[in-house]
Amino acid sequence: MFSNIYSGKKVLITGHTGFKGSWLTAWLLKLGAKVVGVSDGIPTNPSMFEELGLATKVQHNLVDIRDFEKINNIVTRERPDYLFHLAAQAIVSTSYADPLTTVTTNVIGTLNVLESLRRLNHECMAIIITSDKAYDNVEQIWGYKENDSMGGKDIYSGSKGAAELVIKSYHHSYFKSADSNVSMCVARAGNVIGGGDWAKDRIIVDAMNAWSEGESVEIRSPNATRPWQHVLEPLSGYLRLGELLSKDKAMAGEGFNFGPAAEQNATVHQLLIESCAHWELDPSKGIVITDNITFHEAGLLKLNCDKALSVLSWKANLGYRDTVRFTNEWYLGYYGGQSMYEKTLMQIREYETIAKSRNLKWTE
Repeated sequence: MFSNIYSGKKVLITGHTGFKGSWLTAWLLKLGAKVVGVSDGIPTNPSMFEELGLATKVQHNLVDIRDFEKINNIVTRERPDYLFHLAAQAIVSTSYADPLTTVTTNVIGTLNVLESLRRLNHECMAIIITSDKAYDNVEQIWGYKENDSMGGKDIYSGSKGAAELVIKSYHHSYFKSADSNVSMCVARAGNVIGGGDWAKDRIIVDAMNAWSEGESVEIRSPNATRPWQHVLEPLSGYLRLGELLSKDKAMAGEGFNFGPAAEQNATVHQLLIESCAHWELDPSKGIVITDNITFHEAGLLKLNCDKALSVLSWKANLGYRDTVRFTNEWYLGYYGGQSMYEKTLMQIREYETIAKSRNLKWTE
């Protein structure tokens, strides 16, 4: 997998206690990496990070990404071979309630990581993850390409667009230099679902919480259309990007979109109806539609991933039904009392097996 480049290597993950960070940590451990994590705490209760017992499997640092001295000390001390920056305030509703924390975390936090990398006297491949919402969303019907404008109408999108400007300036000012120890790329993805997510105001999370209690889930935007993808999809892209960046430094400074095929598009209502089947629920009893919309949400947002296919030979692995199945089976395992570390590894292995059967390049 990934040319075995992560085996025995030190990989620093910011935001390792979050949903995506926990899945990435588990996968890198499976690949034989030595993982160093940086996060300001456990973001949810329940927590995938805690359910998997990852604190005992990695070097676990509780540090606020906005504290430059502490972040710089960790990067300097650990001298990572690879760095994946995921730490962020990623909840849209929270960004409206607390714009200061959102902007300082997403912009200054990213700046602190970049400045720490600039001072690093060690070769490091850095993958900086932003979001599909970094693009200025005009709700166009075709997907956004990597050279489209950045920005956003809401605080979260604006913070991600601002972070992109900082990232670009650091590449051209420092990392583009021939004597730089750091090679960096940007990764963007969105509409990620999967087991282990308990973040606020996410439709799958709301459904799992409600259904596990025998209640109905309320949805505010049933016709909102999203290109849903399982969390392992973008993570396979991030890992593939790290692999190829280590082989070809000419890729440094490039941004890449990671998303599903067009047929993955489905409304929120369709996603929940499909999920109801796994819980043996009647959708008319498990889903309630409400018009209680308290903040702006985009009606359509999707990415064009042609560049990832062309340059990285990367494409999505799971179809829509497998995406929904993987997600619901994880939660059913959790509420059924299974060992979730083993369940998570089992899903990673199944994901790898499906990818091998499809001859995806990263499985080599």
